[in-house]
Amino acid sequence: MFDGLYPVKTDSLKEICIKRFEGSILSGAFTVGEKLPPERELAKRLGVSRPVVHEALVDIAAKGLVTMTPRKGTMVNDFRRQGSVSLLISLLEYHDGKLDSKLLDGLLNMRLLVEIENARLAARNRTEAQLEEFNNVLRRESAVGHTDIEVIIQLDFEFHLILAIATDNLLYPLLLNSFKPVYTNFSGQFFQDPTVVDIVFDFHRKFVAAISDQDEERAADIMHKMLSHGEDRLRKIISK
Repeated sequence: MFDGLYPVKTDSLKEICIKRFEGSILSGAFTVGEKLPPERELAKRLGVSRPVVHEALVDIAAKGLVTMTPRKGTMVNDFRRQGSVSLLISLLEYHDGKLDSKLLDGLLNMRLLVEIENARLAARNRTEAQLEEFNNVLRRESAVGHTDIEVIIQLDFEFHLILAIATDNLLYPLLLNSFKPVYTNFSGQFFQDPTVVDIVFDFHRKFVAAISDQDEERAADIMHKMLSHGEDRLRKIISK
């Protein structure tokens, strides 16, 4: 049952222990409702100190994977009920950058709902300063090479972050930043196809024109088309 908990030798003992615990829970080696062995025993199995184990458990507890109760021990949670947004990053790393179909569907559906609403709100609430930020991104996009993937990923994320800020809802940019590692992982795969770069940048230009006119419905329609195009291409890439 504890096959994933073998001694580790690394300068980042806490991080390695976190990954071992996460792997054991996400793989089902530790089941929901199961009580973990005492920290002293876990430390012995992992070949690290007890404080390192404790810090690792505190980290995964913050993600909702376990509940730590003084004098009672650490219990494994059902992460679907108690997991936090930060757990998505762990799920992605556990699957080596891939997500199972249900989680992928959930992420794409959630993005469609949130970003279309963001588009409407940004068209309604954007400031002149934010409009200039959008135009600055467009100018940089027009100058970037199609093979400069890291810069393209950065520009695309910046575009959507400005969009979230322009909604005037504090939650949306915080939510997007929480998803940044997942977002950039998928956009990195997406932009490996250089033919999509011009298409996405053209959507960006049309979108900025719509919010410049403060046309909420046009902005929402362009966002819907952009996300639908992205989802279609991304699914084809992932299925290969």
